[in-house]
Amino acid sequence: MQDSHLYEYAVIRLVPKVEREEFINVGVGIFSKKTGFINMRYLLNKEKLSVICPDCDLEEIERNLDSFRRICIGQKNAGPIAQMDAASRFRWLTATRSSVIQTSLTHPGFSKDLEQTLNCLFEEMVL
Repeated sequence: MQDSHLYEYAVIRLVPKVEREEFINVGVGIFSKKTGFINMRYLLNKEKLSVICPDCDLEEIERNLDSFRRICIGQKNAGPIAQMDAASRFRWLTATRSSVIQTSLTHPGFSKDLEQTLNCLFEEMVL
């Protein structure tokens, strides 16, 4: 029987107007130190975003979210942060910042299947 793995996750939020503190959950990132697993899922709901911030540049936001994903998975051409170890990438991505893309505080959990847990968290927090 497979052991449960301790993991951390954070919700990825789109904050179109930082000063208003309104946000839309657009993704989830997950990391397990023991297994080295790190991944994320995101979906930009353009209809919802157009209501909250009709003047947002959707293409730029999409590019930024894709950069976030590429750093998360450690893609070779995603810059120096993407080349750091998984724990350092996760900490960098979940650091508190005042920008359009932010994350929640990290939350712990246990999982026997980290990919399935990511899918469940994504469905619950984003969809």
